Amino acid sequence: MSAIKTSLFATTLLAVAAPAIAEEVNIYSYRQPELIAPLTDAFTAETGIDVNVVHLSKGMVERLAAEGDRSPADLVFTVDISRLNAVVEAGLTQAVESETMNANVPEIYRDPAGHWFGLTTRARVVYASRDRVADGEVTTYEDLTDPKWEGRICTRSGTNAYNVALTSAVLAHHGEEETRAWLEGVKGNLARAPEGNDRAQVKAIWAGECDISLGNTYYMGKMLSNEEQRAWADSVRIVFPTFENGGTHVNVSGVAMTKSAPNRDNALKMMEFLTSPAAQEIYAEANYEYPIAPGTEAAELVAGWGEFTADGVNLMDIANLRGDALRLTEEVDFDAGN
Repeated sequence: MSAIKTSLFATTLLAVAAPAIAEEVNIYSYRQPELIAPLTDAFTAETGIDVNVVHLSKGMVERLAAEGDRSPADLVFTVDISRLNAVVEAGLTQAVESETMNANVPEIYRDPAGHWFGLTTRARVVYASRDRVADGEVTTYEDLTDPKWEGRICTRSGTNAYNVALTSAVLAHHGEEETRAWLEGVKGNLARAPEGNDRAQVKAIWAGECDISLGNTYYMGKMLSNEEQRAWADSVRIVFPTFENGGTHVNVSGVAMTKSAPNRDNALKMMEFLTSPAAQEIYAEANYEYPIAPGTEAAELVAGWGEFTADGVNLMDIANLRGDALRLTEEVDFDAGN
C-alpha cells in the first residue's frame, strides 16, 4: 500500500472513530438553574441542543472580563436592567440582529443596538396590609412621601438594584431636585432602617411593624408557594402605584449574547426560542412574572393580582440614570432610616 493510500486510510479511520462534537450552548445566569430549567429543558427537547448553566450569585462582569476570548459562556441571564446594562457597558456582549426577536420583544424592552433583550417583566409595587390600609389609600409613587405614611413604610436597602431602578424612574419623570426630595420624604416615613429583602418587608407587615412596603410582584408567588411564608402573603394585597404622569414601574429579566460566544449559532437559536410567545409564558409562569410578547398572557395566579399599565419610560433611560440615582440615595443617607 502506498504511503498516500495509507495516510488516507488512517485519516478515514480517525474520522470514523472520532466522537461527534456535541451541540451545546453555555449560560452564565444570575438566576438559579431550577428557575430556568423549564426553559432549558423545552429548548433541548425542541432542538436537541444541550444547555449548560453556571449559576453566579455575583461577579458576572468580573468573571467574563477575566476569561476574555477564552470564556465558554454564550449567553448571560440576568434580572434587572442595570445588571444587563453593566455587562453591555463592560464591552462583554455583542449585538444581535433578529427579526424574530424584534417582533417578539416590544421596543421598550430591548436595547436599540441589539445587545440585550427582555424576556419577562415584573412590577415594583406596594404590598399593603389588608387590615390597616384601606382600598385606594395607596395611589402613586409620589404619594409615598405624604405625612400620612409616617412610621408606616418598610423597604430593603435603597442601594439595592431594584430600588435604584425605581429611583432612576423617579429621576426620569421628575429630575434631580424632586427626586432628592422624594428620597428624603420616603426616608422620613420609614418605620425602621432598611434591612432584609423584599419578603422580609412583607413579614414585617404581618408582624405589625409597618403597614406598606416596596417589593417586586413575583415575591407574592414565592411566598404563597412557601408553607412558612404563606401567612405573610395572606396578610397583604398587591397595589400597583403609578407615577403622576405615567404608569407602574417595571423591570425585566433578560438575555444577552457574550462577545466571545463559542457556540454563536446555537446561542442565537436559543435567544430566538426564549423570546417566542410560548417560551415567554413558560418562563413567566415558572418565575411568577409577566410575558411581554404580543398575544401572551400571564399565568392565572399572576393575573389574579390585578391589572396595571406599565410605565412608558424606556428601560435604557433608567439604566443610564442608575449612577445618579445611586448617588442621590447615598447623599440623603437613605439607609440610615429616619
